[in-house]
Amino acid sequence: MSATMRRTLLSSAARLQIRTPVYTSLKSRPLFRITVRYSSTGSSDECFKINPDSITIFDKSYPSDTWTNVPPQILSALPRKLHLQPSHPIGILRTIVESRFPSSTYARHNTLPAIVSTAQNFDSLGFPMDHPGRSKTDTYYVNEKTVLRTHTSAHQADMFREEEKPGFLISADVYRRDAIDRSHYPVFHQMEGARVWDRKAYASSEELVAAITEDINNIPPTTFSVTVEDPNPPHHAERNPLQPTHSAPEAEAVAAHLKRTLEGVVAEVFGRARQAKIEAGLLTPSTTEEPLKIRWIEAYFPFTSPSWELEVWWDGQWLELLGCGVVQHPVLSSASPSCESKLGWAFGLGLERIAMVLFGIPDIRLFWTRDARFLEQFGEGRVCWFNPYSKYPPCYKDVAFWLPQATEPAAGVSAAGGLGEMQNGQVFHENDLMEIVRGIGGDLVEDVQLIDEFTHPKTKKSSKCYRINYRSMDRSLTNEEVDNIQEKVRQALEKEMKVTLR
Repeated sequence: MSATMRRTLLSSAARLQIRTPVYTSLKSRPLFRITVRYSSTGSSDECFKINPDSITIFDKSYPSDTWTNVPPQILSALPRKLHLQPSHPIGILRTIVESRFPSSTYARHNTLPAIVSTAQNFDSLGFPMDHPGRSKTDTYYVNEKTVLRTHTSAHQADMFREEEKPGFLISADVYRRDAIDRSHYPVFHQMEGARVWDRKAYASSEELVAAITEDINNIPPTTFSVTVEDPNPPHHAERNPLQPTHSAPEAEAVAAHLKRTLEGVVAEVFGRARQAKIEAGLLTPSTTEEPLKIRWIEAYFPFTSPSWELEVWWDGQWLELLGCGVVQHPVLSSASPSCESKLGWAFGLGLERIAMVLFGIPDIRLFWTRDARFLEQFGEGRVCWFNPYSKYPPCYKDVAFWLPQATEPAAGVSAAGGLGEMQNGQVFHENDLMEIVRGIGGDLVEDVQLIDEFTHPKTKKSSKCYRINYRSMDRSLTNEEVDNIQEKVRQALEKEMKVTLR
């Protein structure tokens, strides 16, 4: 390993020493301890401890309760912060996007704490109490009032209230209970931006519109050409309504500013991605003469109106990149009385989804590897096409079971509900199964798929069969190793979800 690579690894990745069972239910509340040693400082800091009645995370203690469901393997990801590592694909992408937003106008917030209140994560954005996102099946709860943020928008109201600059960018790690496959991971990274104008600073609505239009002319150009399809009107009474607090010229000016800004971002990111493919010999140089194609699609988001999604034509298909729109006035006005007179736009995008396309990375687990064969392919400020190293063989194992007959909710299922399947009063949620498999197999699990289900015609009992694909990104797995993991999965499913194995 080169000296440069050693310095990169020491400065960008923490070495974890984990002393904990691979999977243990928090209901029994044993003591877990993870020590994180940061080689850049040589210091030793505790990432978290799980005690009988509390969880301590980065030296702050939180009381645990019946809502507590965040497992050790998720808490151990808190220090990683891939978006802050300048030579990591996630960090490289973040820097490219940020380069399109002048620091004189847009503040950068890249180190906001991942632990937030339910008020920040849900209430400030108007999530109804019965929204599936509030369920324990979807969200990691530290306790009833505290969660690991599920989106960067958890900080949006705070930024609108506290930020002195007219715009801001947030990049952060976010956490959701989700499926296991090559494009989903329980920890991922989002980036969010917003820009507002204050009516109080202008003598009239016409002067405000003129100021926004002048701002559009100041958006920096990109070196990559792009053609834009935008066939729909700037707002539509039914499909994409204008807010009652906005005049049509105001909303149209804000929308135009938003679209020109994000078109520049996409042109820069995918212009570099196409150049990387050419350098890798995957495209002919003549391709650079063809402009990128992007298009705007009407959409619905509860926090913006009008709203759009932005797509890019890539590898022969339209790829969805981000969602955005004109900020709903109640989101601003509820943040602070000082925001009552403001209007503006906001957008959000997932960094992993774009980075997989930008660098040609086929499996989302690769972002979390510490394997030098992956890490040393990338350098700060440089976009290159990922060169896969040896791919190790998969190992498939099936697990089949009858759904439980009990009348109490399954372990880890929120009283608030969630989208689950009922079996004689018992709620089965696939995310609970995924969490058990992930907790035991970790990143050795490539994907988990439902391959069979049926209901017995006489007993009406329901059966499911899932296929688990084990595959390491770094080495070959032995049959004995996989069988041992699979047996632990079976035992945990039987104990935690009360299923009857078949």
